[in-house]
Parts: sequence; C-alpha cells; structure tokens
Amino acid sequence: MRALALLVCATAACAPITPAAVEPLPLAQPNNATYGTEANLAASAPDAILRYADHRRGFAELRVPRGDGPFPLAVIYHGGCWKTGIASQAYMAPLATRWQQLGIATLNVDYREVGDGGGWPGSFEDWAASAKMIDKVVARYPIDRARVTLVGHSAGALPAQWLTNRQGADGPVGARSPTLARAAIVLDGPGDVGAEQPAFDSLCQFSAVAPFMGGEQQRYPERYKAISPFTAAPNLNDLLFVQAKLPAPSAATLAALAGGGARVTVRENPGASHFSIITPGAPEYAANEAAMLAVLKGE
Repeated sequence: MRALALLVCATAACAPITPAAVEPLPLAQPNNATYGTEANLAASAPDAILRYADHRRGFAELRVPRGDGPFPLAVIYHGGCWKTGIASQAYMAPLATRWQQLGIATLNVDYREVGDGGGWPGSFEDWAASAKMIDKVVARYPIDRARVTLVGHSAGALPAQWLTNRQGADGPVGARSPTLARAAIVLDGPGDVGAEQPAFDSLCQFSAVAPFMGGEQQRYPERYKAISPFTAAPNLNDLLFVQAKLPAPSAATLAALAGGGARVTVRENPGASHFSIITPGAPEYAANEAAMLAVLKGE
C-alpha cells in the first residue's frame, strides 16, 4: 500500500480534459422522497457516463474539475439499505458536484440491490467490476492515481471498505486482491455489517442486512465472517468515519479496521440527520467538509 504513494500521473493522462462521449443514461431506480434525498445544490452534468456492466444499473457518472490537474478521485457508493426502489446514485450527485467544484474528480457509482439482482453476491460483483474503472479513468483523464478515496454513504460504507480487503475463496466473488486506494470515507455507515446489524436495521426501519446477505448470521456465519474487518482489514492509509444517526463502531471494530495500517478517525455529529452530513449547504455538512477534503486530497 505504501508503494501507492510513489505512483504518479502519466503525462498523457494529465493533459487538459476532453469530455468523453456520454452514453444514454440507463433507467435507474428513482430516489424516494421520504428517504431524505433532497439536496441544496443542483447537480452538474457528468463529463461522462461510464459502463462497467451490461445490466441497467452498471454505470457510474464521472465529473472532473476544470483545469489541468492531476486531481484526486473520489469513488462514491450510494446508500439505500441495499433494497431496490429506495435510492440510486442520483442523490449523491450534489455532493459529487460540490467536490468537483473544490478540485476533486468524482466517480458516482450505481449498482444492483436486493430485488434487481443485487445482494450476495450480485452487489459485490458490481462493486468489484466498478473498481476496475479506476485505472481506465486514470489513463484517460487528469487523475492522480496516488490519491484515490473510496466513499460510501450508509449502505455504501460496505463497498468503500470491502473493496480494499484481500478476499479469500470464501468471499462473495471468490479470491480477489485489494483495490488500490489511499483512503476511504464512511458517511454514517457501519464498520462491520454483522456486528452492527441491529443498529443498521434500525436505521433502515426494516430488516436490511439479512436479505442482503442471503440469510441471518446463524445460517451463513461464513458469509458474515468473510466480509468482517476482523477477517481482513482494509488496506488503506486513512479511514475517516463521519457519523450521524449511527453510533461509531466499537473500539474492537476500530482496532480491527486499523489492522491493515490505516489511520482510523471518527467524527461524531450528535443530532445530525442521516442526510445533512452529505448535503452541501447544510451546517452539519459544512462542519465536516474540511476534514473530508483533507482525506480526499491526501493532506
């Protein structure tokens, strides 16, 4: 992981941006207004819409700041309790736009959930495939490969951490090497899905974890173990939790998350809503923006 810091952007990749041809946007699940997906900043149009899979949700929106770069890259995974029909990548677009304005390139990923082919293992297959876009984006756009941060809101916390784990054959997509990323930011999400199942289900107001995993922990303990940080810690330099409704992970979980060498930081926001911390213009977001930008920029 430390070798990642030595990587630099190739000359061709650091040239001024030329927008790629934008494919027609697939019909994605609409955001549910009751889920709190309103934002105070209108989303910018993506510079490109990139596909990582043939199904209708297998795409990501790329936004690149104006200028020569090279820019840090935030790969963003939305929440929605892993249940189709609650949310899509669209509600993360205002945050992606805000970061674009502040010099951060963003790749805002949609993916399948329970009800449209997601869950175990479909969602994991999508996350693994989407991560392969990073090197393709770096090759074409002025992106600094040494400053890639995986970002997950709510349920999106899982891919933001899981992708940087080394997985064995018992993992949801079999053995795989970690995705190279300098950092991860968790926005009101769990650090260990199995250990934090009651709190996360309470946040969702329905049973979210068991349907996503294909069953309860008693039935599939090996599945929960395979994605636990106690089995494989994220391979990161920095891991930042910005919590609101969810409590911070336990001390034991934080220690496990740090086992791969990451500096783990938790910022708690008592009284903040689940969405105010990701909403540009909200005081709760403003209170945490500098800390997030420091991670995104590798400061």
